[in-house]
Amino acid sequence: MKHTFESVWSNSLKIIKDNISLQSFKTWFEPIKPVELKDNVLTIQVPSQFFYEWLEEHYVSLLRKTIKRELGNDARLEYRIVVENSSNGNAPSTVNIPNYNTGNNKNPEGSMPLNLNKNIKNPFIIPGLKKVNIDSQLNPIYNFDSFVEGDCNRLGRSAGFAVSQKPGGTAFNPLVVYGGVGLGKTHLAQAIGNEVKNKFPNKTVLYVSSEKFTNQFIDSLKNNAVNDFIHFYQLVDVLIVDDIQFFANKDRTQDIFFHIFNHLHQNGKQLILTSDRPPRDLEGMEERLLSRFKWGLSADLQVPDFETRIAILEKKMYADGIELPRDVVEFVAYNINTNIRELEGALISLLAQASLNKKEIDIDLAKKIIKNFVKSISREVSIDYIQKVVCEYFSIQNDKLKEKTRKRSVVQARQLSMFLSKMYTKNSLKVIGKYFGGRDHSTVIHSCQAVQNLMDTDDIFKDNVSDIQKKIQMSIG
Repeated sequence: MKHTFESVWSNSLKIIKDNISLQSFKTWFEPIKPVELKDNVLTIQVPSQFFYEWLEEHYVSLLRKTIKRELGNDARLEYRIVVENSSNGNAPSTVNIPNYNTGNNKNPEGSMPLNLNKNIKNPFIIPGLKKVNIDSQLNPIYNFDSFVEGDCNRLGRSAGFAVSQKPGGTAFNPLVVYGGVGLGKTHLAQAIGNEVKNKFPNKTVLYVSSEKFTNQFIDSLKNNAVNDFIHFYQLVDVLIVDDIQFFANKDRTQDIFFHIFNHLHQNGKQLILTSDRPPRDLEGMEERLLSRFKWGLSADLQVPDFETRIAILEKKMYADGIELPRDVVEFVAYNINTNIRELEGALISLLAQASLNKKEIDIDLAKKIIKNFVKSISREVSIDYIQKVVCEYFSIQNDKLKEKTRKRSVVQARQLSMFLSKMYTKNSLKVIGKYFGGRDHSTVIHSCQAVQNLMDTDDIFKDNVSDIQKKIQMSIG
């Protein structure tokens, strides 16, 4: 069978995926495009110089072994690196860099111009204006230590931290962080800025909301000081703009931001943008601006799962030096499931009520407070309780559900318990699996499907499920 560059790279990815974490695979290998296979040399295209350097530093051995496995011991790999030529809309050019240097090759970095406009002077220089006079506008309480990581935000946090370690030198430029209200976009964006300030004291970092940026621009128009406005932003090394969706339908603001964006990006400066939706869904934006938002990485922040919500509360409690009963923490995390802002607000309200009324913090007090945040609260149904109800119904000991047995009655009871746990609790599939002898999420998915299929074909089993559901619903009240 004749090798093609597509088939070689596709087979290589299968091997690579099995040897690294899923997040690393998505970040560092999915953006790669195979472009050529000639004389046993596979050429792959990567988005930037930093991307190439990261692969060479962290994955060169894995790449070497994988390519040789596909093409033989004399196989070689070359990189084709995309280079933006200019801001005039020209297509990007590429530079080839060979892999597996033997000592005869020149240093790859020598042939890779990172900043093609490096020698172009800024036409808006104002004598006497110093970078040190620019205040970052950052809130020091927002940092990576206080940003709780979970499945809901792992990509954004990882990319943000990578940017903070090498601002302007990663493939994540711009870094666009998007998500709903209260999910931590501002926290993450400012955490990046604060980390850059700590690690690179000489770099100028600036945080600004889109509304403030717009108002500043309007003031500069009134005062005939647009050049000063542009120059001010061109001095920045790391620019963080919050809520860019509010640039919609503001044509002149978009135009001025476009030119500032281009200048900073071409000079290796870092841009971090936040939005309530991904770039592709932004309306009222110029196409040329949207295309630039898509140059780097767009990372979404999702609603945190139950475990992450508990971790957020515990982090907040530790920072404030307070302790709460475990059942109260779980109750709050279970019922406040919309965003982090409301979660922290519920905790503050709970502490305030307990302090003002000199009451002990317990479940009853928590229920009264949470009523202000959610429309209705039902009694929490635990996985343990569901297991108890199911086992009593089928006359099976609870411990049997956690054992590795193929006995039909036990397997059926375990699958039904998983099905009902998914239905009546807000636990993740991973957590549900842990309650059944440490089984993984795929087992839970299979169990739920098996129960659904059996209900569709077996009326007696369907009646049994209905009876158990009635018992559970009666306990909810």
